[in-house]
Amino acid sequence: MGKRDDLIARYADDLRNKCGMEPDMDLLTKVTIGCGPAIYNDDASTVAATQPAELETVKTNFLIKKLGLPDKDKLMDAIHSVIETYGKSERNKYRAVVYYMLTKHFGKESVYG
Repeated sequence: MGKRDDLIARYADDLRNKCGMEPDMDLLTKVTIGCGPAIYNDDASTVAATQPAELETVKTNFLIKKLGLPDKDKLMDAIHSVIETYGKSERNKYRAVVYYMLTKHFGKESVYG
């Protein structure tokens, strides 16, 4: 297996063990690929959930630009809900896992069709 496959397996483990959900591996793979080279960078591969600017970036660059959602208050509520599900005490919140859960939350799997 390549490095990307190893990372996808790690993300799937996080979804199962930390988030309590069985991942759709096809969608998880597509979301991971959509993250681009960021998944290989220690800093960029995770979401700094305690930094408001980072959460704003997730909202703007992923939810609004990538998923095409309108800019509404509910977007930040969804981000906080996903962070809560992942576990606030969990230090490494992988970007691909957060994006996967947000995609599922909004039912936007078709974006990765």
